[in-house]
Amino acid sequence: MRRREFIALTGGAVAASSFTAARAQQRATPVIGFLNGSSATAYATYVQAFIQGLAETGYTVGNNVAIEYRWAEGQYDRIPDMAEDFVRRRVAVLAPNTPAAHAAKSAAGSIPIVFFTGEDPVTSGLVASLNHPGGNATGVTSLFGGMAAKQVGLLRELVPAAMLIGFLVNPRNPITERNVRDALDAAQKLGKKIEIVHASSEAEIDVAFDTLRSVRANALLVQPDAFLINKRIVALAAQMRCPRCIRVASWSLQVG
Repeated sequence: MRRREFIALTGGAVAASSFTAARAQQRATPVIGFLNGSSATAYATYVQAFIQGLAETGYTVGNNVAIEYRWAEGQYDRIPDMAEDFVRRRVAVLAPNTPAAHAAKSAAGSIPIVFFTGEDPVTSGLVASLNHPGGNATGVTSLFGGMAAKQVGLLRELVPAAMLIGFLVNPRNPITERNVRDALDAAQKLGKKIEIVHASSEAEIDVAFDTLRSVRANALLVQPDAFLINKRIVALAAQMRCPRCIRVASWSLQVG
């Protein structure tokens, strides 16, 4: 083979290889970074709803979109590293929930964020306004964050004889302090007492219920929190025969 023919042949091979690589890059499946403070087991129903919603808009997992999951399992201090890992992987969009939304926004740069939060996203700084969120973040809020006082009031209506209300909270949740303050203020006005118990792990749930049994709490309020969506809490409350009140008087709003 003459030198000129060899150069032409290898040049054509390189060009074809580059074209194929470019086409493959263009066809790369977009990846959604699903960042959540709860666990895969506790959030299974919500994940299925998320996947169904994608399908309804033309995105099928395994076909034209992929999802990578990161579960903090109540250990919210792990979330910033998880968010940064997604950014390094250059996911197409971030889908965080309440405890992860702020970490996602801090790390995301220009990556779009579609959040689900229990906070007011305006006062918490996630978006500029409900109608015009601005920036790269939008999503849905259920406005759980300011509902503790209303929950206490509704629990009194449901169980008027209950004098000592147990309030199970996750100390790692950024809105816990506000929830506790609102619940204590509401209980004082209603002539009720509240026993605050904490849980951010499975073991701590058991300890919290041991405390509730020892103080003889006769009603239970559970903070709206990703980790506290937990079947074990339901089972332990049933064993205590303790009335439960979770996420009462709440509603959802779409941001933007």
